[in-house]
Amino acid sequence: MDQNYDDISRALWTYLDGLHEGDTEKLASVFHPVCHLFSNTGDAFLDWPRDEWFAVVDGRESPKAKGLERHDRIISIDMSDETTALAKVNCAVPPRFFTDYLTLLKLDGGWRIVAKTFRFEIRE
Repeated sequence: MDQNYDDISRALWTYLDGLHEGDTEKLASVFHPVCHLFSNTGDAFLDWPRDEWFAVVDGRESPKAKGLERHDRIISIDMSDETTALAKVNCAVPPRFFTDYLTLLKLDGGWRIVAKTFRFEIRE
């Protein structure tokens, strides 16, 4: 399973790099095409398909372009078997600071995020 942890970690860093850089091609390499994003932050349930989220990412200036500091870290990776995992990460698009729960499946030899549930807080 050690190789799987390494592969999952690489997928997670690809996600974090893509988010920081505003690179939806990079994000598409690790987010399954039918992935959905869910949140209940601010008492409003959100259910976005991946491509709707990509439109948001494409429509804003990236944290990297703004010269903002990164706040990324992998908190945990929990594997239930050789094909199923759950990861918890922290990241930021300041002033929003996120905790993400990412469900991953090993599909066609690679790890893909199939669901993202997140929360955020605003920090001044």
